[in-house]
Amino acid sequence: MVRDGDINEPTREFPGYPTGDDLRARSSATPDPASGAPASGAPASGYGSASGAPASVNGPVRGLLWVLGAAALAVVLLLGVQATGILPDFRNPFAKEQTDRSQPTLLKSIRDLSRYVAAEGDFQVVVDLQNDRRNVPDFLLNERTLFVGAGRVEAYVDFSKIADGAIVESADKKSVEIKLPAPQLGETNLDLEKSYVFAQQRGLLNRLNDLLAGDPNRQQQVYRLAEDRITAAARDSGLTARAEENTRKMLEGLLHSLGYEKVTVTYTAP
Repeated sequence: MVRDGDINEPTREFPGYPTGDDLRARSSATPDPASGAPASGAPASGYGSASGAPASVNGPVRGLLWVLGAAALAVVLLLGVQATGILPDFRNPFAKEQTDRSQPTLLKSIRDLSRYVAAEGDFQVVVDLQNDRRNVPDFLLNERTLFVGAGRVEAYVDFSKIADGAIVESADKKSVEIKLPAPQLGETNLDLEKSYVFAQQRGLLNRLNDLLAGDPNRQQQVYRLAEDRITAAARDSGLTARAEENTRKMLEGLLHSLGYEKVTVTYTAP
């Protein structure tokens, strides 16, 4: 049975909360320096104290959230203003930059040419070149390049090689006979703007070698092979025959305008 005098007493498991009268009595109490009691108005424990209060813990987190929100809002506003065109474009601090440190161009030689370019051919070749080792797996040591090469070859007649007596004029000055050297093919000019690597496969050791000691001239073999293929195709394309015909027509038109009625153009053996 519970005694009547213990009705308003707190139990051991559930201590009583201080009432308003108790708080006012604590705030008006004078601290005892000898006992180390807290000063007036400073609570010894509970919410709002310096020992782990939720307000002091949530303060930095709440401040960080405010800063992040303000930064996101500022970015959105700047992007919106830039999109409307009110302000000039903002420069990207991480934009890609290109620096040209090339040296001045050096003139090495000048040659006088007496060529008449009579025909020109554009060619394209697909080079499939693979370099590997026997009995070595491709995933370890292998290099295969699929290269699309575009090049141009000229067919010309070199007028500087016209021999003495190659131009014979008739006595009545109505006809002329000209012997020209046979047309030649110029060097293949690989167009790097139209040439490109379509696909490339490299083994693990090849990639590792590029990281340790890369070869800047690694593609030269592919370029030379493409040029050789284009040159061979130009020889079989009838480009020199087209150059012969165009040169003959050019000279006939020129000499007919000078009063010659008959113009004969022949070519010497190359």
